[in-house]
Amino acid sequence: MGDKKEGLNRRSFLKAGIASLAVATAVPGLLYAGRFQADSLQVWSCGGLAEAFGEANSLYEQRNGIKINYTGAFAAALGKSLIGGAVTEVFAGRVLQLAKTLRSDNKMLYFKPLCFTEYVLVTPRGNPAGIQSVQDLAKPGVKVILPLGASPPGGDAVMGILKKANIDQAVLKNMIEKESCVIKMMPSIIKGEAAASIVERRLTTHTAFAGKVEVISIPEALFPPGPLTFTIGVMKYAKDRVLADDYVNFICSDEAQAIFGRHGFIPASSEKGRTLIEKLGVKDV
Repeated sequence: MGDKKEGLNRRSFLKAGIASLAVATAVPGLLYAGRFQADSLQVWSCGGLAEAFGEANSLYEQRNGIKINYTGAFAAALGKSLIGGAVTEVFAGRVLQLAKTLRSDNKMLYFKPLCFTEYVLVTPRGNPAGIQSVQDLAKPGVKVILPLGASPPGGDAVMGILKKANIDQAVLKNMIEKESCVIKMMPSIIKGEAAASIVERRLTTHTAFAGKVEVISIPEALFPPGPLTFTIGVMKYAKDRVLADDYVNFICSDEAQAIFGRHGFIPASSEKGRTLIEKLGVKDV
């Protein structure tokens, strides 16, 4: 009789466990929610990463039942505010030196390479001016719009490319508009109001612009190294370190890195990304 009762109890326990598992798997995130003490995470990043983070965050939220409170803004503004005492739990910043500064100030616990950006030429569809290289921007009469008024490091990086190519003065003579926002500038290129511009490749994957411009590569040797690097790190203010670490590990996983790749970035986990990590010294030491 005792063995029979014990068997019934075991079956009841198994049935209850299976039922609980079914409920957990039916509700996104419920299966994993017990791993974390907090139910939300505050994440800041440079605004250029916003579209990629939006997609990655949705996937993380769905799987883990965690709310990601995300803010994307100008790189310089976020960096200045964090150095000045602003608080967030995870920060994905542009320019390697910013991550190093936050580490040396003991505001960031660690950082990892996230992705890299690259610059390209864009022209209207059909490339009516026949632009083939960055040197073509210096030809007399070529109408150019450049985002030289964009907040650092945006405009500075474009100017750095022109200077490295030794065509900055000639191109400035051809510039018909100095734009402060790349998002506002792109429609002018699409409409053919200018022959070409220099932008980050990520802009060409933006929903509003994808497939509406021609894209021409710029030699990597012309890229200023500073603005190329994006890192992601856990700040000392993280309320739930396990959650913050898990999130950063997810963003650095091949699955999430592929999202950043689709949005025009070079994933740190890719072969080219690993080369850039070594070349630019993107290591937390």
